[in-house]
Amino acid sequence: MVTIYDLAKRTGFSSTTVSKALNNYTDVSQKTKQKILDAAAEMGYLPNAHAQSLSTKKSWTIGVMFAEDNEVGLKHPFFSALIESFRKYVEREGYDLIFASRNLRNRDTSYLEHFLYRAVDGIVVICSDPHDPQVQDMINSHLPIVVIDMSNQNCSVVYSDNIDGGRLAVKYLHSLGHTRIAHISGDPSIDAGAQRIKGFTKGMDEQNLPILDGYLVNGGMFSIEEGKAAMETLLELETIPTAVFVAGDHMAIGAMEAIKEKGLRIPEDISIIGYDDIEMSSYLTPKLTTVRQDTDRIGARAGQLLMKQIIQKKKLLSTEVIPVELIIRESCTMAKKEKKK
Repeated sequence: MVTIYDLAKRTGFSSTTVSKALNNYTDVSQKTKQKILDAAAEMGYLPNAHAQSLSTKKSWTIGVMFAEDNEVGLKHPFFSALIESFRKYVEREGYDLIFASRNLRNRDTSYLEHFLYRAVDGIVVICSDPHDPQVQDMINSHLPIVVIDMSNQNCSVVYSDNIDGGRLAVKYLHSLGHTRIAHISGDPSIDAGAQRIKGFTKGMDEQNLPILDGYLVNGGMFSIEEGKAAMETLLELETIPTAVFVAGDHMAIGAMEAIKEKGLRIPEDISIIGYDDIEMSSYLTPKLTTVRQDTDRIGARAGQLLMKQIIQKKKLLSTEVIPVELIIRESCTMAKKEKKK
């Protein structure tokens, strides 16, 4: 087994310098560090995790808490892409992820207690519910933390510009001549749902459009089934909308199914805009126009903020709002001109 002393002998540096280079200390030059890292790779050096932990006072692990109420969890393409981006960033810095299991609640162990027991160096939380007491426990702890998909918290947060996303959707639909625009929202009790409702309302105000009675429907926790049920509610109205902004692509898929089952066409009869730009969106029939969240940028920025706190050994208050982008495909078209009586 190759040791740091073997590396010191190969490179000509002291064992202390080798140890500092392997642990990314700043008082070792990049040239020296690279020479030591190259030798380590050539010789097949594998650091002992326990020894590393003792020398650096770090566990080199980050706790991941994922919280949502519809049991979809990391199977949802948006969240899995986001975690993948975060994982790639922190692994480059030498960290591994520890996921907290939902059944911790059944063992009378909180997420915070679990992470403290595992001695994680920091925590990333993906959660839209500002009222979750377990999330608040972690935010109020001494551990470095970054929260994704939630705003206005006493810690570092990263989230998409959901208000602007709603505005973009309404502005585009109005540019196509639509005035009867409805919104299938996420649950307004969570941040993502509430912010996209604000964006929809703001967009309608900016275009001087009224929100007609029944045109704002709570689609719940962003599932396909809830999106379908919400669209069925809209289709029962005396005057149905010509366009619908849906707060999630999964809900939009359900909405499209409800429209087709009613014998109506997309986009000829009803235009649809989703939110997220999951991979499936470009394979639907018709391909879904949607608001894209930049999962690569969100995950990487969350990783940067957490690393900064771990290095500085203190929690930081920071708010990062990541821009969104409207992706135009096939599910929207010009509004039909209403026939004059």
